[in-house]
Amino acid sequence: MRVMEAGQQDSGAARQEESGTAPERRTGQQIELPDLGCEPPPGRPTAPLPVLDTRARGTRFIQLSVRSVLNTPASTHMGFWSINPYVGCEFGCTYCYARDTHRWMIERLGSGADSAELSKQGLLPRRPAAPLPAWEAFEKEILVKSGVAEVLGRTLKPARLAGQSLVIGTATDPYQPAERRFRLTRRILEVLRSYHGLSIEIITKSPLVTRDLDLLQALSQQNEVNVNISLATADPRLARRLELRSPVPAARLRALRRLTQGGVYAGLIVAPIIPGITDDWAGLARLMEAAKEAGARYVIGSALRLGPAARRRFLPVLEREFPALYERYRRHYAGSDMASRSYQDALTRRLNALRQAYGFAGDEASKRRRQRLEAAEPSGKVVDAAEQSVLI
Repeated sequence: MRVMEAGQQDSGAARQEESGTAPERRTGQQIELPDLGCEPPPGRPTAPLPVLDTRARGTRFIQLSVRSVLNTPASTHMGFWSINPYVGCEFGCTYCYARDTHRWMIERLGSGADSAELSKQGLLPRRPAAPLPAWEAFEKEILVKSGVAEVLGRTLKPARLAGQSLVIGTATDPYQPAERRFRLTRRILEVLRSYHGLSIEIITKSPLVTRDLDLLQALSQQNEVNVNISLATADPRLARRLELRSPVPAARLRALRRLTQGGVYAGLIVAPIIPGITDDWAGLARLMEAAKEAGARYVIGSALRLGPAARRRFLPVLEREFPALYERYRRHYAGSDMASRSYQDALTRRLNALRQAYGFAGDEASKRRRQRLEAAEPSGKVVDAAEQSVLI
């Protein structure tokens, strides 16, 4: 995931695969689905995909065979390579931008058919009840790329990376609960351990990443390794309203501390920053302070993007949990997936002031780190104090 500092423009098509808002492209009379950089098996499946495991809460883990696993910069229009060991994510964050990646994969498997149609035809495992809607299938029908490490080992050519980063977990959390059993992310790291001179990044909300501390330490001796812990708020009650099954904030901060104490270069991504909910001075300052105490090397923040996939899930939750903000969001995001330029500029000023106060701004290594993740330079537009105090 390329993380933008608030106050920077989203580049539209350049962010399609990551935002989950990539439109279907029509070629003649055919619909060309966005390239996910991960090919399904040749031809349409002739038998139901195997169910590898189930959970009492209704989650199923379904085996997906793949021929390629690397997302190229050409396919995503990003300045880095990426790999996702799973399609879908159990954490169920209401604002998640990646929900459509699951739908796209299902449609590719079925030559355009959705999961309900494939279930009727016996090509996806049937559920006892009716098929799940697309937003819920993303959370409860987790596709497991069981051969991901083996395919990576056969296809990764360091020269092709040309010095660009390889990011693990751009459209799914690589340490979601499925990883406890299937260990795909660990196997990916084991493959990468045989290489030298790579730039490897991980993005996760899960303290399970510390299970692989030994591998991260070994990788760091011969590669550039960064672990990005994602955390939108330090308030556990607020986090639960926004992220149904993600680890509590304290557990993520403990993981960050363990990583940094173990010598792994790691920092905090405050993303998304949700207007009117998690963007207040006190809340952001609490995150900065917690990150500093955990030894974070940097803190990066970005404002909520609300593309179609996220909007269908997030707005009903917003109406239920934060009704006073509902109409304001509808107006604010009516013409764009992005928060307004004035909001982003004000948020950039707020983050910069807090970084300065907590000692992050002066770290040259952290500055270089932020520059690699940023998409563009801030506009520098002046925002008056009244607008900065109430950002939406």
